[in-house]
Amino acid sequence: MIFKVKVTTIYECSLERAFKTPMLCDVSKVHTGFGMMPKVTHCTDDENWGKPGFSKKVHVAKSLTQKGGFGSMDKVLERAENQYWKIEVSDFQSWMLGFHKFVGTWTITELEPNKIQIEYSYDLHANQAVFYPFNWLFAKVFWKRYMKQVLENIRLMAYSEAPYLYE
Repeated sequence: MIFKVKVTTIYECSLERAFKTPMLCDVSKVHTGFGMMPKVTHCTDDENWGKPGFSKKVHVAKSLTQKGGFGSMDKVLERAENQYWKIEVSDFQSWMLGFHKFVGTWTITELEPNKIQIEYSYDLHANQAVFYPFNWLFAKVFWKRYMKQVLENIRLMAYSEAPYLYE
């Protein structure tokens, strides 16, 4: 079963900053942890990150649900310049309530110069029917709240013109 979550906002920055910041900046400043979600500490095997078909290993801090260290894999599925990104998060190293992958999309639309609409969505894929009620609750309450925090972290980075770590 797939559980869908979407949040939207407006960023007041350039189209390029709204597009590149979430994927090409330091992910440890994007995913800062929340509740059971551990903070991302760094990535490895990321030499080609940002290009479709390439992936990176995401490392996380110790938390209630994670022992720390390698946490998951991120893979760029699609990249349409200054339009959208589609990524997959998978190979979870701890049990995730029966979820086996998350597919995220970051879509931007220029409403006017320096006014960019962001549509941030995730499809959370679960395959254990017994957990579907918990999956729904996780997606609609916890994950949606976490996505809003991520949006704000990215906003701060876009506005401060944080450096890109990748091309």
